[in-house]
Amino acid sequence: MHQLTYEDIRAAADRIAGRTRPVALARVDPGRVRTASAGRLDDRTGEPGELWLALEFMQHTGSFKARGAQNFIQAHRDAGSLPEAGVTIASGGNAGLACAWAAQQQGVRATVFLPETAPAVKVAWLRGYGADVRLEGAEYAEALAACEEFVAATGALASHAYDHPLIAAGAGTLMEEIHQRIPGLDTVVVAVGGGGLFAGVATAAQRHGVRTVAVEPENCRALNAAIEAGRPVDVPVDSVAADSLGARRVTAMAVAAAQQGGVHSVLVPDSGIVRARQELWDRRRIVVEHGAATAWAALGGQDRDLAAGDAVASRGYRPGSGEKVCVVLCGANTDITTLVRLES
Repeated sequence: MHQLTYEDIRAAADRIAGRTRPVALARVDPGRVRTASAGRLDDRTGEPGELWLALEFMQHTGSFKARGAQNFIQAHRDAGSLPEAGVTIASGGNAGLACAWAAQQQGVRATVFLPETAPAVKVAWLRGYGADVRLEGAEYAEALAACEEFVAATGALASHAYDHPLIAAGAGTLMEEIHQRIPGLDTVVVAVGGGGLFAGVATAAQRHGVRTVAVEPENCRALNAAIEAGRPVDVPVDSVAADSLGARRVTAMAVAAAQQGGVHSVLVPDSGIVRARQELWDRRRIVVEHGAATAWAALGGQDRDLAAGDAVASRGYRPGSGEKVCVVLCGANTDITTLVRLES
């Protein structure tokens, strides 16, 4: 296993400079932070703290995945290991979109494998980025098998949604930008699926003395279960956010990052995720997918406090008085019609 390092993230930042959009940040109005002293949303505490939103859904292709995809392709180009057959991936989600976009930006062929049941809109998005879309089988596993056969037959470079050090390092550049833009940041809150974004963010955050709050749906707890077991383990997947956070097993890189310290593992219920996503739209006109809303949901429910420095499970995260927190909203490839309400 490659141990992800801060140097990997700095190298990624140099590679993708000018190729991705700098993260947009927005400060939430004072009084919207739940503090440990107040225990409720209240702006009358002595030090209400600061709450920031990292609007990474404004990144190219609508998610943070563009960072890792650019780093992956550029690193192989620099090393002279980019084959004539280009890159390939089995993914109809954010990773597939990012791979196709990054390949188009660099003039590289991209072949994306999807099951035949993939929504037509996703196929259209991918083709819009110039990808050769191959529809294979009725399930993702069959599309993945076809992708692997394609790699063996053509020598194409296989990319991955999250389980690759170059992908994770690219994702970690997001934390570098946040740290540079928010002086004195105490905590970053990020949703976790397979662990690529978490590994990158936590590695950079640990270097800068920033706490990482890793948020997962209660029934998609691959990182939380791995922390308990001390190694990656398979978990059931059943959540409204499973389309982006539904990994059955987290990466070994993510587990190693969690074991470095300064990480809190938080679980949130689906009901909280749905409410958080709706609240972002109703109150801020921010459209995100359920996976991104999972991070925001962590500030909505707090059954018990977390012991400082412990990677343990809790329903929600309660910032301390005066704590400066940034919540990463990582993607917005979602159906807006499920958010809009008729108002009288």
